[in-house]
Amino acid sequence: MLRGATTFKLALVVVAASLLAACSSTKEEAPAPVVTAPTSSIKPGSADDFRVNVGDTVFFDTDAHSIRSDAQTVLQKQAAWLKQYPAAKLMLEGHCDERGTREYNLALGDRRAYAVKEFLVSLGVDAARLQTKSYGKERPVCSESDDSCWQQNRRGFSVIAAGAGS
Repeated sequence: MLRGATTFKLALVVVAASLLAACSSTKEEAPAPVVTAPTSSIKPGSADDFRVNVGDTVFFDTDAHSIRSDAQTVLQKQAAWLKQYPAAKLMLEGHCDERGTREYNLALGDRRAYAVKEFLVSLGVDAARLQTKSYGKERPVCSESDDSCWQQNRRGFSVIAAGAGS
């Protein structure tokens, strides 16, 4: 009976060794070639790179300046981009739709721009790299008087400072 147990243990050791040998191959495979062909003409770290690959606009609800969940995704990308390009600075613009007084919309635009700034700072961006400005309802991207157009105008817009980012 002892001989059968020993044979069984020996068989287990052989099987285990075979499995380990199969898992640890000493043959090294050549790494996949790195493709260096440009996929676009956009220069990394440029304002175009920021606009196209990251996103420069977030939207707000009516009479609100809280950061929506869809805006958080864009702002997280902006923060990552800013960390990658530490020389870049942003002007954060707050915009509103046409409804309301000029004064009300300037104040709301200011709160929107500041909310974007605070969110970026909470993600580790240095506040000294971020400036805010409100345009209220003075710079609409759409001039129709309907819900679709008003939504486009309720925005935070991030502009790369000239000469920064590279």
